[in-house]
Amino acid sequence: MKRVCKKCGYIDEKNKEKFGVYLCSICYSFSPNDESSFKEYISEKIDWKILETFRKYMESPKEKLKQGMIEKASQGNVVSRAPFGYKIVNKKLVPAENWREVEEIFEEFLKKDMSLTKLAKKHNFSVNGLKKILTNFTYIGKVKFNGQIHQGNHQPLISHTLFNHVQNKLSKILKKSS
Repeated sequence: MKRVCKKCGYIDEKNKEKFGVYLCSICYSFSPNDESSFKEYISEKIDWKILETFRKYMESPKEKLKQGMIEKASQGNVVSRAPFGYKIVNKKLVPAENWREVEEIFEEFLKKDMSLTKLAKKHNFSVNGLKKILTNFTYIGKVKFNGQIHQGNHQPLISHTLFNHVQNKLSKILKKSS
């Protein structure tokens, strides 16, 4: 639903509300946080056309950061901290000293009839922490970010086959429990 900015008159569905008044992103970013100053701010009208240059080139810092992370992931680089079994050296993901434990966790989950709780306790993880490990594409040499999966620039710790078998078993277990 499109809303009119009370200060400049700009019409957009992204206009935000503050003190019961809708403002465009530019007017909102400059608006005071106390209500009495806000009322004075709103009373000083401005033409939305004057702000068009700012609107055209203004990109929120969050959006710039996210775009940078998307670009980094699409190039196969890690965009977060290193997952269990890896470490970051010179901005690259490399196997850590405990990398074999990752393979062990995947194999134990697949081959042994052990509950997620027991397996998690054995390796000092919470059940949710264990699930994150078991579903992490990083271990097969991929980078997942923003719903997209890219080929990574790092060494995989397990095979695609092992990973896929674990996903199948895990999905069956999770379906039973829900």
